[in-house]
Amino acid sequence: MATLGLEGPVLIMAGGSARRLLEATWRESLGDSGFEYSVWDFGGECTLAEIERGRLQASEVGAKVIVGAGGGKLLDAARAVASDLKLPIVNCPTIASSDAPCSALSVIYTPDGAVEEYRIYARNPDLVLVDTEVVARAPARFLVAGMGDALATMLEARTCFEGRVKNMRGGGSTQSALALAQLCYRTLIADGAAAKLAVDSNAVTPAMERVVEANTLLSGLGFESSGLAAAHAIHNGLTAVPETHAHLHGEKVAFGALTQLILEGKSRPEVEELLTFSSEVGLPVSLAEVGLGNCSRETIDVIARRTVSPEETIHNQPFEVDSAMVADAIRTADSTGRAWLREEASAASRSA
Repeated sequence: MATLGLEGPVLIMAGGSARRLLEATWRESLGDSGFEYSVWDFGGECTLAEIERGRLQASEVGAKVIVGAGGGKLLDAARAVASDLKLPIVNCPTIASSDAPCSALSVIYTPDGAVEEYRIYARNPDLVLVDTEVVARAPARFLVAGMGDALATMLEARTCFEGRVKNMRGGGSTQSALALAQLCYRTLIADGAAAKLAVDSNAVTPAMERVVEANTLLSGLGFESSGLAAAHAIHNGLTAVPETHAHLHGEKVAFGALTQLILEGKSRPEVEELLTFSSEVGLPVSLAEVGLGNCSRETIDVIARRTVSPEETIHNQPFEVDSAMVADAIRTADSTGRAWLREEASAASRSA
């Protein structure tokens, strides 16, 4: 921060685990560098009210830079506060559960946990610091959820690139953006399972560090520079149903990625590659795994209608999409995933 010419006072917007893990580090490192700072505790949801609460605190302490330390929703809120006050923003993710850290975007939720809007900013974060030793101390579920978010990056980037869709910044998708998204996907397939095993043991390994890079940097650059499509829109549709709120962003995006492949009519080998990877690392491939066991047709229709809202990114697909198509794709993705899980369980039983 000092090298970049940033000045205090600093407001650290922190999640609970970040504060427990890093408060001593902040005291030492910021103190040694001469930064006056204070810590603000995040309430857990990136809502308009929470952003306003953070903005008032930043104004009260006269902050000249915002530091966000925690998970994706905390970082989204910190970016919103910094943007509102036209302040520099430093992101310090303590988990690798999404591609939020490097982006110039926040997802705003209602107090009930449904997606309300995307908010896009004029600039990306001034600094992103990821300590993989801190990430390795978090439950492996967060790293796996980040893989789910990153898994969709290439699928959506490919759709936007081939359809010449404007990216999240309003420009054209480039070959370099697509290449980064493809590298993200290949990294997950190659290293995802090994990275999960490492974090299960709170260990940092080369495979784990490559996946952290994929989840945060490659996915962030890939989606922002190419665009989003059906997978993230289906995530947003799922948030319209309260039963899904206990599940992480990337877990719901992973099911959205499977649904996007079904919606696009992709080949069985491509679908099976996604199913194989998801099963191996523990990502959802069925509605039951995102809280919707025995899901009714009426509930799926609610999800589908929210998915095709006029502002949603599903309209970046190269064909017109309506709610009936989405509902059919969700049901088919669910039945495909459940059949896959049954086959896996049967194979495991035979080998035992």
